Amino acid sequence: MANRLSGATSPYLQQHAANPVDWYPWGPEALALARTSGRPILLSIGYSACHWCHVMAHESFENAATAGVMNELFVNIKVDREERPDLDRIYQIAHQMLTQRGGGWPLTMFLTHDDHQPFFGGTYFPDEARYGMPAFRDLLVRVAEYYRERGNEVREQNAALMRAFADLTPAPAEATLRLHDTPLRAARREIESGFDRSWGGFGTAPKFPHPATIEGLLRRWRASADGAEPDLQALYMATLTLARMAEGGLYDQLGGGFCRYSVDEYWMIPHFEKMLYDNGALLACYAQAAVATGDALFARAAAGTADWLLRDLQAPEGGFWSSLDADSEGHEGRFYVWRPEQVRALLEPAEYAVFAPRFGLDREANFEGEYWHLHSYRPIEDIAAALGIGVEVANARLDSARAKLLEVRRQRIWPGRDEKLLTSWNALTIRGLAMAARTLQREDLREAADAALERIRAQLWRDGRLLATCRGDVAQLPAYLDDYVMLADAILELLQVRWRSDDLQFACDLVEVVLERFEDRDTGGFYFTADDHEALIHRSKSFADEATPSGNGVATFVLQRMGWLLGETRYLTAAERTLRAAWRTLERYPQGHMTLVTALDEHVQPPQIIVLRGAAESIARWRGELDRLFDPRRLILAIPGDATDLPPALATKPAPADGSTVAYLCRGNTCSAPLTSLDELARNLRLML
Repeated sequence: MANRLSGATSPYLQQHAANPVDWYPWGPEALALARTSGRPILLSIGYSACHWCHVMAHESFENAATAGVMNELFVNIKVDREERPDLDRIYQIAHQMLTQRGGGWPLTMFLTHDDHQPFFGGTYFPDEARYGMPAFRDLLVRVAEYYRERGNEVREQNAALMRAFADLTPAPAEATLRLHDTPLRAARREIESGFDRSWGGFGTAPKFPHPATIEGLLRRWRASADGAEPDLQALYMATLTLARMAEGGLYDQLGGGFCRYSVDEYWMIPHFEKMLYDNGALLACYAQAAVATGDALFARAAAGTADWLLRDLQAPEGGFWSSLDADSEGHEGRFYVWRPEQVRALLEPAEYAVFAPRFGLDREANFEGEYWHLHSYRPIEDIAAALGIGVEVANARLDSARAKLLEVRRQRIWPGRDEKLLTSWNALTIRGLAMAARTLQREDLREAADAALERIRAQLWRDGRLLATCRGDVAQLPAYLDDYVMLADAILELLQVRWRSDDLQFACDLVEVVLERFEDRDTGGFYFTADDHEALIHRSKSFADEATPSGNGVATFVLQRMGWLLGETRYLTAAERTLRAAWRTLERYPQGHMTLVTALDEHVQPPQIIVLRGAAESIARWRGELDRLFDPRRLILAIPGDATDLPPALATKPAPADGSTVAYLCRGNTCSAPLTSLDELARNLRLML
């Protein structure tokens, strides 16, 4: 019999709709039941692509005996962390405070019945006692007994926990402090100290991609490139990491796109879930690296990732679904792995002779002792030389082999796909697609970015406010800070591909809501939820990057760029207040705040803003020349001479009446005289370095 999750829009909640557990979604009905019954709340948070969420579901939530205990002793609430990141953030922090251990998913928290304060928790619990953990069913009985018999201790602990929540946000910097670049230099040192010089990446296994760190290194190198001492080590750290990831098992060597993280230091075996937010952010990294270095590997990785997004995650109505599961047929990675005899049977001998040494099929199994997950082992040049063929011939055979295997793989049982759209993750993807469209000169990527933006505007922008998610025709949940600011950032990037005045106005509308509804007017910075959001036990204001960039970091970056572009001092003031609010934590741990560090970089040295005006064909040619030069501190807007509805700051930069092209070059509140040739623009760019 279905429980109360059967009507949910979340695929993750629907995965649990047939459980014998009497699940409720988070909402008034469940909270009222807890309050009137006196039963504590069992809060279970996960997401549809989560492997260990599936394990716990199969072991415990599908077990009738365990479900019976849960139903008797608790009010059981299931939450999709992707739809409700506000709840996930609060209770992940609470878990860390209570257990002094890192969190993760599934998150299992026990809350008081009346005020929803956590008093015990963990992540995955097994059905039988193992891994040093108790059996979940035994734990349930003990937790309920503790809550019933030791209520005073629970209340005392909760009081201490709420005091700890209140102390999470550091005091802002003094108003007299001049913000400076010391955190930038400190972040650079911290990154290098954790850099793996053999395999790239930062830290040890498990290894995560860290796109914000990679973008920061590319910015650092470019900022120094024209000086006496270019930071070549920053470039090396970024490019080695990108190369190792693109050649390894983190990247899908057949279908494109990246998995969540690598379980080893070699980028060989991933955790196989493929998330939209990772791929949107990494697409931006590879597109930038391709321009910065001219390396074909980075262009191929960008193209492969973009192709995968359009082929496997793009919704027919526009926009992008959230993820592909790690599991298929009940096993993690089953969709992606091979045996050599399977591959040999599908390929011509000449193709196999190239494919096998390239991807390690001539070596021992690298996954679960019996399967091969594709990882680039030998350079194609070495293979070609060993076979006595040209590199072009070897690459052609490799491409043919890939196409054959991909087609066969597509006939397998697919991992589950989470077909909901999340505003913030789509925004990250729009940004990546816009960058790749410029780098790869692909109109289809621009069209996909436009379609995603239009769907958000049509379905998720209502009465001057954003919604966070939709599935099919159903859109719901008030948007969070990340949704607003990441979408504004994506629009700024898309405006560099093609101009639309109404898109700039949309970005302004988004920013105005952020200032009105999310800003902490007392100490600076922005809350994760709006001032009219559901009241929870804590209203978070985080500055650190997590799996996605920091909302406060993106907000600061966007407000500064729009402030300089539009001459809007309110935006610049709010951005500076955010940097001041985050200053103490920036000083302590700059590497964990790379998005804010990037924003600080543009506070210390405002970006170059180039506005091109003239006939559409001419300004496109000028912009194309500028796009060949990598400079992430530059914003280029090519605005046709007949564009209307321009804000005053842009309307004062007109196109020449004679139909020629002109460039306006600005940094901060200083602009050059109109520049009438590309050569003149190039000379002035060098002067403004």
